[in-house]
Amino acid sequence: MKINSHHKAPRSFTGHVAIFAAAACWGASGIFVKFIADNEAVSAIALAFWRDFTTFICLLLLGLAAIPGKLRIRRIDWRYVAGMGASLGVFHIVYNLGVVLNGAAVTTIQQAIMPAIVTVAARYLWQEPLTRRKILAVVLAFAGAVLVAGPTDIQSSEVTPAGLISGLSVPFCYALWTLFVKRVRMQYDSLVVLIFAFGLASALLLPLQFFVPQPWPVQPTTWLWFAGLIGLSTLSAFFLYAVGIGRLQAGIASILLMSEIVFAVIYAYILLGERLAMAQITGSVLVVSGVLLLLRKYA
Repeated sequence: MKINSHHKAPRSFTGHVAIFAAAACWGASGIFVKFIADNEAVSAIALAFWRDFTTFICLLLLGLAAIPGKLRIRRIDWRYVAGMGASLGVFHIVYNLGVVLNGAAVTTIQQAIMPAIVTVAARYLWQEPLTRRKILAVVLAFAGAVLVAGPTDIQSSEVTPAGLISGLSVPFCYALWTLFVKRVRMQYDSLVVLIFAFGLASALLLPLQFFVPQPWPVQPTTWLWFAGLIGLSTLSAFFLYAVGIGRLQAGIASILLMSEIVFAVIYAYILLGERLAMAQITGSVLVVSGVLLLLRKYA
């Protein structure tokens, strides 16, 4: 038993660092998207497709150069791989729709339901322990997300039936993506997992491109922001996440990922000059508190 715990400790530490780094990279997504939207008249659906497709091409070229013999999936695992790619593509769609129909504040809160879904599902799928510390961490993360979103913004949002459906789909698709990645990551290299995930997500988003305007020509400054979105907030973020979730319980990884909210608030304050209200500061503290609970030995 002692030998096993020594082997698990370094993996757990690496997993924590990887998830935090992924959250830090993902937290910058909103900054890059805002800069792109300020320069180009691009729809959320078009941007989601070009982000996924460009990432897929980069990952595929890297995979062909680094691990050409491993770029295959066994037939028995294709159902999980298909679920992983589909959940990623659908998540991008419903998230964009949620922001458009409900507003960013409500969507942020709905997204924060994801750790609770993953934690409960992982209890039944892989017998991950459902401890009081995990439950408290989920509650703190969700409460923090509500405060970060802003009570005023929440009250001013009008949720329609269509918005409610798309909004509720956000945490479920996000949770499905996490669970499928965890399942596939148990059997395959991180790079293989991401290549197939983004390839299938791109294929799912492709038909929608015929119904939305495509930005062209693209300004040089926009290419710079798009490179940051791809390099930092997509390639780096998803790779670090794939590494981390391969070393941690799915429920723990999903809660740690909520630190993305805090990083996003900090970036907006530093780079966009957005002022932080007391509610946002309090919410960030709650999210961090929930995350710190998971850095101790689990009960």
